[in-house]
Amino acid sequence: MTTRAPWPAAISLARAWYEPHLTRIHEDADTRRGDLLQLEQIALGYPSAEAFLTELTLEPPDATSDRSGVPLKDEDYLILSTIHSAKGQEWKSVYLLNAVDGCIPSDLGTGSTPELEEERRLLYVAMTRAKDRLTLGLPLRFYVTQQSRGGDRHVYATRTRFIPRELLGHFESLHWSPAPQGGTPAPAPGRIDIAAQMRDMWG
Repeated sequence: MTTRAPWPAAISLARAWYEPHLTRIHEDADTRRGDLLQLEQIALGYPSAEAFLTELTLEPPDATSDRSGVPLKDEDYLILSTIHSAKGQEWKSVYLLNAVDGCIPSDLGTGSTPELEEERRLLYVAMTRAKDRLTLGLPLRFYVTQQSRGGDRHVYATRTRFIPRELLGHFESLHWSPAPQGGTPAPAPGRIDIAAQMRDMWG
């Protein structure tokens, strides 16, 4: 007659029985051994095997992690960081968003000369994080929030005062939607060029 092991010792006994078979059955035996240990740790948080199995059935894990391998191009990742958190770090390419007045410097950082100089230093920190390529994003406008769907109320943005016109020669200027031949700006994606339609209608 066999006696049933109490919970959660039962899952420890099951793992101990299964562990010697891992190397024989699976190529990734070390990873699976770690999964079993993790499963055992999770099981300790449940009062019974029934509760544990019910939870595992209703909410099964999506995947199990493995050791990090050689990075692949299709697995590259993007790091989002504040300027303060970026201090002391470097990346090959850095994209600085919203290099406009109101953001850099912040509206809250222009009350005094020391505050303004601190904002200037922050921009210097952000720009010097790039080892190979630096891109400054300058939106032309900011759309007003809480307006009706499809609304176009906006305010125009101005380049940060820390990059005056005299310095623009040191930057390469690229535009998201270049003007086509004839000089008329291309309409933004998803928007209707009313002026062009009116010209077509009325010649």
